[in-house]
Amino acid sequence: MGRRLENLEQFGIDVVLERRHGFRAGILRGILYALSFIYERLVQLRLYLYRKRVFRERALGCLVISIGNLTVGGTGKTPIVEKFARALQSGGRRVAILSRGYKSVPRKRSWLDRIKKKDVDPPRVVSDGKSLLLDSLTAGDEPYMLAHNLRDVIVLVDKDRVKSGRFAIDKWNIDTLLLDDGLQYLHLKHRLDMVLVDRQAPFGNEFLLPRGTLRESPRNLRRASYIFITKSTGEPNNVLIQRIRHFNRTAEIIECAHKPLYLQNVYTGERLPLERLRDAFIGSLCGIAVPDSFEGGLKALGAHVDLAKQYIDHHYYTEAELRSFIGRCIRRDLAMIVTTEKDAVRMPRLPEADVKVPIYFLRVEIEILSGHESWEHCVGRICKPQPMLSPERFFA
Repeated sequence: MGRRLENLEQFGIDVVLERRHGFRAGILRGILYALSFIYERLVQLRLYLYRKRVFRERALGCLVISIGNLTVGGTGKTPIVEKFARALQSGGRRVAILSRGYKSVPRKRSWLDRIKKKDVDPPRVVSDGKSLLLDSLTAGDEPYMLAHNLRDVIVLVDKDRVKSGRFAIDKWNIDTLLLDDGLQYLHLKHRLDMVLVDRQAPFGNEFLLPRGTLRESPRNLRRASYIFITKSTGEPNNVLIQRIRHFNRTAEIIECAHKPLYLQNVYTGERLPLERLRDAFIGSLCGIAVPDSFEGGLKALGAHVDLAKQYIDHHYYTEAELRSFIGRCIRRDLAMIVTTEKDAVRMPRLPEADVKVPIYFLRVEIEILSGHESWEHCVGRICKPQPMLSPERFFA
């Protein structure tokens, strides 16, 4: 059933991105195009009702920062969240990351537990800042990855982030909440909105859901306090910045890149320098929103991607899939398999004897290319607010 749903999802993606052609695909795109008009009106109505306070935002008495994007997936959000959380924690803030845990599987509760606990289920605690408490399936791949990489940062998963925010404040006395993928989560009041724009596809295919990949219109960039242009190459982004300024004239713009650091063995933790990729014949395995970007990055590091397998975003690998790909790499005599860090947490742990081709993930971090002063100012204004002003008053 899971594989069938993934195939259906992939078919929908191919139709939306116009990789499927023919009469049926054309008809379906026409239907989706009509539905996108309805979707856009509903999105704008929702924003209007929050703006007019018909729908009320909830304030929890601490600083709330949203990190999100206008499009569905592929902007490189998780490394930005990690960098932000690390900077704020180092600056003395008590940070919790609130995630909805996309495609995570909640723990099943017995009927006896449900009778004993009449109150609302508490959020899932992925990390209490000291220990990793859930696996990637229960937590979701991105929250698990954040919890694994961050010390002294709380990571919680719950669709109701007002509830999880209150839980973090009551239990750990948190003073800063980071909403992972929180731009569209308006029920909890944001003080700052960090919006990510992918340089390679700034506004997806320019259509709104379900015909395209936009969650809301580009004009809603006006809500952004800071705009991060991700996946920059160092080349000027003048045309993109000019378009961003058409929608938002005041937000600070920070250009950044995903900088590869090293290779790390998925099973042993062994680290290799990036030079090991140069002239190496490798296999690429990934299930992310923009797999071509990952494979292009490997080639830019000098690797020969002799075999590549792609799955849909957030795909959880089975032992059979992993063994099959290892077998294909053995037959081609490839030096290694390289995947993303997000994929690595979704892979089953095979016996060491069965992993006859080493599997490494590419560890990356965010590098600020331009807008260093804006970044330092952003972190500084949060960690060192003006005297005599509470963070809430400072950002009001």
